[in-house]
Amino acid sequence: MEKEIVNRVAQSKLVTFDLEELYPEGRRVVLDIKDWLYEGFILREKEFRKSLEDHDWATYKDAYVALTCSTDAIVPGWAFMLVASKLAPYTKKVVVGSLEDLETSLYQNILENLDVSEFKDLPVIIKGCSNKPVPENAYIMAMSKIQQVAKSVMYGEACSAVPLYKKK
Repeated sequence: MEKEIVNRVAQSKLVTFDLEELYPEGRRVVLDIKDWLYEGFILREKEFRKSLEDHDWATYKDAYVALTCSTDAIVPGWAFMLVASKLAPYTKKVVVGSLEDLETSLYQNILENLDVSEFKDLPVIIKGCSNKPVPENAYIMAMSKIQQVAKSVMYGEACSAVPLYKKK
């Protein structure tokens, strides 16, 4: 007599939380302001403002933008604020930093507003593999949020999950 194979994972109350499903679609752009600095290092206000006035900001329509300066220039805070003010009418979001900083900021907004009540008293696996650029910080933010309501939290896949938290 053959024994029936039972998929215990499918029968369990185990819930998978996939950060990739929350990934906001849209073009990501790194905007390096070094090209608007004298020799890439010195901010001359008049020339800087002129460069910004001459720039075609519409090319950033509906994009997520990470502002940076790839040289060791000392850039006053107002310079990034001024660039951000030019981008504001066109972009979905602007941050100062890298693409990872941008992704972290996007996920922070999403996760802060996420209703996790559906995970109340359930075992949850935060899916680990992703084809999209989900930043490490997003996993930590998700863990922190889900841990408040879940019975337990694991990381990975159902077949090889790493336990992270169990309610006492």
